Amino acid sequence: MKEEDRMKVEKNKYRTHSCGELNISNVNEEVRLSGWVQKIRNLGGMIFIDLRDEFGITQIIVSNEDKELEDLAKKLTTESCIHIEGKVVERTNKNPHMSTGDIEVRCNKIEVLGKCKNVLPFEINTDQEVREDLRLEYRFLDLRNERLHNNILLRSKIIKTLRDKMDELGFTEIQTPILANSSPEGARDYLVPSRLNPGEFYALPQAPQQFKQLLMVSGFNKYYQIAPCFRDEDPRADRAPGEFYQLDFEMSFATQEDVFKVIEEVVPSTFEKFTNWKVDKGPFVRIPYREAMEKYGIDKPDLRNPLIIQDATVLFKDSDFNAFKGKTVKVIVVPNGASQGRKFFDKMGEFATSNDVGAKGLAWTKIDENGEVTGGIAKFITPEIKQALQEKYGAENNSAMFFVADEFEKAQKIAGLVRIELGKRLDLLEKDVYRFCFIVDFPMYELSDEGTIDFSHNPFSMPQGGLEALNTKDPLDIYAYQYDLVCNGYEMASGAVRNHDPEIMVKAFEIAGYTEEDVKNRFGALYNAFQYGTPPHAGAAPGLDRMVMLIADSQNIREVIAFPKNKKARDLLMRAPSVVSEQQLKDVHIKLDLKEE
Repeated sequence: MKEEDRMKVEKNKYRTHSCGELNISNVNEEVRLSGWVQKIRNLGGMIFIDLRDEFGITQIIVSNEDKELEDLAKKLTTESCIHIEGKVVERTNKNPHMSTGDIEVRCNKIEVLGKCKNVLPFEINTDQEVREDLRLEYRFLDLRNERLHNNILLRSKIIKTLRDKMDELGFTEIQTPILANSSPEGARDYLVPSRLNPGEFYALPQAPQQFKQLLMVSGFNKYYQIAPCFRDEDPRADRAPGEFYQLDFEMSFATQEDVFKVIEEVVPSTFEKFTNWKVDKGPFVRIPYREAMEKYGIDKPDLRNPLIIQDATVLFKDSDFNAFKGKTVKVIVVPNGASQGRKFFDKMGEFATSNDVGAKGLAWTKIDENGEVTGGIAKFITPEIKQALQEKYGAENNSAMFFVADEFEKAQKIAGLVRIELGKRLDLLEKDVYRFCFIVDFPMYELSDEGTIDFSHNPFSMPQGGLEALNTKDPLDIYAYQYDLVCNGYEMASGAVRNHDPEIMVKAFEIAGYTEEDVKNRFGALYNAFQYGTPPHAGAAPGLDRMVMLIADSQNIREVIAFPKNKKARDLLMRAPSVVSEQQLKDVHIKLDLKEE
């Protein structure tokens, strides 16, 4: 539907037009409008009302010639919902910044449809900072804010675009259950007690993982849905607590390449439709997981940041600098960084040693415009190390270098956070662009803190090399057909080629410490279904909330969700979670055992 068609409203007793529709061609027409009072200006002989609805604002004028109407207008409060009737006239002082700026409506009738209190908890359409918890408590008012309101409308349009595209590609939309079984993998489940089955629980699905695989076993060729997912995990700025939505899809007789083609078709076209920014098109850059960790210190790198991490351990193996001895040393070379003052380097050191990063320190030095090494750990930079930094690490004149020394994995992680912070503080990120990449070749397994072998990603993924790799390789050397889509430093989708062979499935879980009986008990539906002719299948699930957040250029995922929970996973508007009655607990056979704080 075109925007101009969407703005037209059905003619009825409340309105003949929307508040964003009238223009110079409507002059002398008698119209009916309804909306909210955004602003009232009483200029003595004339009262001006800015009337707002979802589509725009129309200026209403009330003359002092009609005392009864004037008295009613004077009593109006902002954000009250009103209905007006009047004639469209041409404005004397036109406003080029409004779609209705050429006209105004001379009012002859006002009806208050819904009165608003005199004192609002906060101003609706201003740039003033409002405490987030207060905004969430009055979310129905917060959603009247033009920016936030438009985010929700944008979300609706994006969902429709995704559905249209998936339909066009031959996918079938199928809904899967919300009341499902508990899974021991991933995050904590939200549990739902069963009234009819005492002592037993449903779980809200963390993802439709097993159901969509079962659909492939059932002979459906391509499935998708806009799927609600539920995970009891801590919130972040880019992750909504409790629940989120994803474009979940799966394909039979498909490989990793087939999934990538779908993502490269659907995602860039959706972004291009709703943004003026430059959008990467497929094929996207592919970065093996280990390379991503080495170069960026993170498995969701922001490719707008030109800085990379390099390993400098060998440079300092004979160094007298005690902080580097026996440690993995990572270096980030910042071209033109030597022009920064001492305060900048000190502030970066404070960042690195903060609790959120956890470095023991951040060493630095620089090569000035004359080629001299100065500042920081300059005295430990021998002529040989300087030469290597220049020839092999790209440290040209006027470069700064930041060094992280720690155990291997810690050094990677800390250097990754330092790289991100340098990109922000030095304003190095490429502007107005969406950079996509696939992270591939994830390790199938990892060592737990207790030293045991665990799955490092999705346990239902196909190991590269199949059963032979599981039987002959060191588990920590086995890669999986698992992949993530990353955009501007955010994980946007995760997926895998699925393990559809019961023999491979049992062996894969055995390496992680599960018996065949464990697999049958915990994943009985899949294990049983795999005995009846399962096609190879693969899929992925781009996150809808995160996609909208990126397209809307928002820094907070709660800004693109109509009714989000706060940072403590509470819905302040509906006051959930809440205490329930003893009878409700009794109905579902639950007795509370709460410890006093």
